[in-house]
Amino acid sequence: MAYTAEDVKRLREATAAGMLDCKKALDEADGDYEKAVEIIRVKGQKGVTKREGRTTSNGLVLAKAEGDVGVMLELNCETDFVAKGERFQELADELLAHLLTSKIGEIAEFSASKMANGKTVQETIDLGNATLGEKIELRRVAVLQGSPVSLYLHRTSPDLPPQVGVLVQLAKDAAEAGKDIAQHIAAFAPQFVRREDIPAESIATERRIAEETARAEGKPEASISKIVEGRITGFVKEVSLLEQSFAKDAKKTVQQIADEAKTAVSAFHRFRVGQ
Repeated sequence: MAYTAEDVKRLREATAAGMLDCKKALDEADGDYEKAVEIIRVKGQKGVTKREGRTTSNGLVLAKAEGDVGVMLELNCETDFVAKGERFQELADELLAHLLTSKIGEIAEFSASKMANGKTVQETIDLGNATLGEKIELRRVAVLQGSPVSLYLHRTSPDLPPQVGVLVQLAKDAAEAGKDIAQHIAAFAPQFVRREDIPAESIATERRIAEETARAEGKPEASISKIVEGRITGFVKEVSLLEQSFAKDAKKTVQQIADEAKTAVSAFHRFRVGQ
C-alpha cells in the first residue's frame, strides 16, 4: 500500500517521531497508518530505558482552578518540538484532570495513583514515552485547597505552551487582585509569602555573607552593623512576596494590594519549566 507525504506529516504530528522514523514505519507497515503508529510505539517502548539518562529541559506548565481548589503540574520532555505537539499536550491535560480529581499533591503518591484509564500515572507517562519517542517526565505537582485560588499561566514564546505557572491562594475571594498577584509572582519569583516564612538559617547565611562582603569592601567597622542590616532588609524584600513592590504599581507593596482587596495571601506555588 502506497503512502503520501501527507501521511508522513500526519504520523509525525501524531507521534512526534522523526521524519525518517515515520517513513521507515510506513514502509514496514506497507503504508498502513494505524500499523505504523503501533510500530513507532513498540520501538519507542523498547527505547525507554535508553532515554532514562537524557535531559528533559523542555515541556509545559499546566494549571486549573475551580473555586476553593487549584492544581498545577510541570510535564517535561527533551525538545520543544514535542512540547508543541498535540499528543504531549493531551497527555498533560489527562494528568491535570486526574490531579484535579485526586487532589494528591505529593509527586510519588500521585505517580502511583490509578487514573480513569485503569493505568497508574507513571504507566500513562511511560506510554507517552513510547508513543512520542522522547523521555517524558512529570517533574512536580501542586495542590491548594480550602479557600479561593487564582492562577496565571505565561507563554515565554507564542509558539510554545505555557512555560510559567502560578497558583495563589487567598483568604477571601478577590478575583482581580488574585490574578494581579499571580502575575506579579510569575514576574518576580518570590520564594516565601512573608518574612516569617524565611528559614532562620537562610537569614543567618545572608547576614554572614553581608558582613564578610562589607569587610572585604573595606567598610569602617563602626558602620558594618548598619550596612549588614540594610542588606538583610533588601534580601527579605527580594524573597518575601508581601514585601515586594507590586509589579503594576511600584509605590505599593503586594501586602497593600491584598489589604485593599480585603483579602490575604495564604500560599502560592510558582513553576517554571526547567527551574
